[in-house]
Amino acid sequence: MAASVVRVGTVGLAVLLVGAGAVACSKGASEESPKMTPAAAVAKAAKNVDDITSLSYRMTGKTPEDGRVKADAKMRLKPDVAMSMKITALDQGADGTAEIRLVDKALFIGGGAAAAKEMDGKSWIKFDMAALGGADGAGGSLGAAGQADKNPAQESTFLTGSKDVKEVGEETVDGVKTTHYRGTVTLEQFRDSLKSQGKATREQREKSLEQYEKMGIDKFTMDMWIGEDELTKQFRMRGQADKGPLDMTITFDDVNKPVSIAAPAAKDVADLAEMMKGAQEG
Repeated sequence: MAASVVRVGTVGLAVLLVGAGAVACSKGASEESPKMTPAAAVAKAAKNVDDITSLSYRMTGKTPEDGRVKADAKMRLKPDVAMSMKITALDQGADGTAEIRLVDKALFIGGGAAAAKEMDGKSWIKFDMAALGGADGAGGSLGAAGQADKNPAQESTFLTGSKDVKEVGEETVDGVKTTHYRGTVTLEQFRDSLKSQGKATREQREKSLEQYEKMGIDKFTMDMWIGEDELTKQFRMRGQADKGPLDMTITFDDVNKPVSIAAPAAKDVADLAEMMKGAQEG
């Protein structure tokens, strides 16, 4: 069980940071349009966030608590929410690898062979998010791992609150031609920029903002690489948290393509609710 708890923290922080994200460059080239200002280009890419039905991405960087991390993830947002992520905390050796899946409102966290040794051969532990009070309740009980059902693309909208967005230049990312933009933004500036948004959009983006406030971050330096189709191909965010620096880069491979995510085999899963019930009866 101890090993599993360690993995909950590692994976949870990754979800928060994905909770690091932007929209991938996969819809095909758009028609030629007049060149936009940097702020307008960033706003256009951010607006496309609400159209996402699924996405896949790669994450690399450094977190305050886990050091260097890398991850691969995919997520389906419509018609139902499902998510799968494999993450490695590179500075934690064999104990730094874990996997998280969200399927049918159940959160599964897997720790491989090390976790199996702690849980009678079962390498996954299951959390019923509904029983924990839904997404918000799970967020409180599981830390950032409880944010696994949130659209990771919301972080890409932070740069819309910046007052100093500038164009860095044209760059190619994974074979995709992009324009690189950079700016700084405080969380207060981002919050102010939400006043013009609809209620649903404002609430979603507020939740992303609150995660970073809890980490003690009040300002970000942000980079976005936006493709010719006005969608973000790559995204980087840097900030100073209470426990150290945060520096994450997310590169997107696909958007709005079919995503298949399945729950782990039942024989490999330890259900937390059943474990707690057994402990109480014992």
